[in-house]
Amino acid sequence: MEAFFFGYQAFTAKPDEMLAKRGLSRVHHRILFFIAKYPGLNMTELLSYLAVSKQALNTPLRQLMEMNLVRSEAAPDDKRKRLLGFTPAGAKLEQALRREQAQLLQRVFNEMGEQAVEGWLAVNRALARGRT
Repeated sequence: MEAFFFGYQAFTAKPDEMLAKRGLSRVHHRILFFIAKYPGLNMTELLSYLAVSKQALNTPLRQLMEMNLVRSEAAPDDKRKRLLGFTPAGAKLEQALRREQAQLLQRVFNEMGEQAVEGWLAVNRALARGRT
């Protein structure tokens, strides 16, 4: 448990620092992550990925929009449905956050070897399955 805790702390430290300089937090990072992973996702989909209530998502998402990082557009097929995407500034921020984490993982993966990486991925996939 301690190794997992400190590993996660190392994984999130630099992005947390980058976000804090903008007055943002890890919840904002999670929103940015899923918008990048699933461009054009709607609010219902984002709520499902984050496993939070609409009320819990409202403030951080509004902040990202007010900071001109995230945009919301009406779906072409249903004007009531709002699709989320990045502004150029939002895409740049998300890429910088992702780059920091990818570089850290790549350094560790190179050091640990392929068998360790496969084990790490298997453990994380098993944990993710238990989320639902």
